[in-house]
Amino acid sequence: MDRRGSSSHSGEALLFLTDEQLRQGIEAMFFAYRGFTADPDRILSDLAYGRAHHRALHFIGRAPGTTVNNLLNILGVTKQSLNRVLRTLIADGLVQSAVGRQDKRERHLNLTQEGRTLEQTLSDAQRARMRAAYRDAGPDAVAGFRTVLEAMMDGEMRNSYNRLKDTGT
Repeated sequence: MDRRGSSSHSGEALLFLTDEQLRQGIEAMFFAYRGFTADPDRILSDLAYGRAHHRALHFIGRAPGTTVNNLLNILGVTKQSLNRVLRTLIADGLVQSAVGRQDKRERHLNLTQEGRTLEQTLSDAQRARMRAAYRDAGPDAVAGFRTVLEAMMDGEMRNSYNRLKDTGT
């Protein structure tokens, strides 16, 4: 059965949404994102880091040993931008970079113990917010929310997301 409902056209019932309702949804997303990033932003600002550092820490922690190229694909940023972030994280002892064993041009990234601790602190704050919101919304809303988020992803974003989901870590 299709997880979005028994009808393959279940989304068609939503086509009556007005521009005002869509605007409200867009604004809710903006404010939810602000809330979602507020706690990590406070922690990061004390360390003179930003959201780019957080995203790098998250995905390096999520896939230990990932390559710089893989991280570039996941984050969708320029090489110059990522290199700036990685240089800081490496210099500050949060990330280790190792030359690839099979391909010496590759750089494999891992969090140090200090990096894992910071990533855990940042993730704990976001998990607490997500857990509370999910608890308040209930299981049907959680499933619907995830469906909406996945439907908003472009093809390559969805591919990256699905690869991460499939790793099960």
